[in-house]
Amino acid sequence: MSEDNRDEIELPSRGQAAVADLISALDRVDGQLAAREQRVADYVKANIDSISTMTIAELAGAADVSTPTVIRFCRSLGCDGFKEFKLRLAQNLAVSLQYIQADVSEEPATVETALDHVLGAIYATANVMRKQLDPKRLEEAKEAIIGSRQLLVAGIGGGSSMLAQEAANRFFRLGIASTAVNDSYIIQMRSATLGPQDTLLLFSSSGETDAIVGAAKVALAYGAKTIGISKPYTRLAKTVSIPIEVDLPEDPDIFKPTASRHAYLAILDALAMSVAYETKDATTENLRRIRSSLTAYHGRTGPQPLGD
Repeated sequence: MSEDNRDEIELPSRGQAAVADLISALDRVDGQLAAREQRVADYVKANIDSISTMTIAELAGAADVSTPTVIRFCRSLGCDGFKEFKLRLAQNLAVSLQYIQADVSEEPATVETALDHVLGAIYATANVMRKQLDPKRLEEAKEAIIGSRQLLVAGIGGGSSMLAQEAANRFFRLGIASTAVNDSYIIQMRSATLGPQDTLLLFSSSGETDAIVGAAKVALAYGAKTIGISKPYTRLAKTVSIPIEVDLPEDPDIFKPTASRHAYLAILDALAMSVAYETKDATTENLRRIRSSLTAYHGRTGPQPLGD
């Protein structure tokens, strides 16, 4: 049997660990592959957009190598074969092209210009958020938080975990026992300890994070109230008892920080403020105690953010 006719499962695996970023892996192995595999690598890098539509025979012909050479090339990058290589490359490209082909023609000339760009995005996103919010859902969320024995707040990832931490920071000042978690296992365990007198507040920009959706299901199973701040029509929005839904645009500029986190923060601050006014007698005393403890700690009596 000729080398070209062997089935790919007959070629032994090289035992390479799978790599998450094939584009970086192509650069990393450049010049280190066997000569024929290097021809495949060179062709792939030069025609990276079209590989997903090619068969293994077409790629082998285009690179002037045998199909087993293509398979060995794929395994050198940690893939089992050509099918897995194509799938992972397509997934990688779907995310990476916005960075590889980034349009930076309108880059800010100064820090002042950058500030204007950032503020403009925040204003625009906040306006979109304001038009989408359902006041009834915000009222329901406020009442759920006020009546809570404890408030568990969860988010995974940079923006959502930051929001969860800030929510716990806001509500403990108002006399509500609040805890923020961002570990997927801890979220499941803590959700299982909740009951009818407790509330689970969840942040998810996608609304599809498995750990967050799973936590909502666990908490609901034990009778806890659940609030989800996320996109509409997502698994999280369909699972929680009180969905607060906003579909916020993301700027195509890869260097500009996402403005949606500011819109989510505004929703959080609005909830905290409404809870504070609704429970103003208890809240006022709680805030007074916090301020007094800080004054005793650092000696400053002038106006300042409360404990921030």
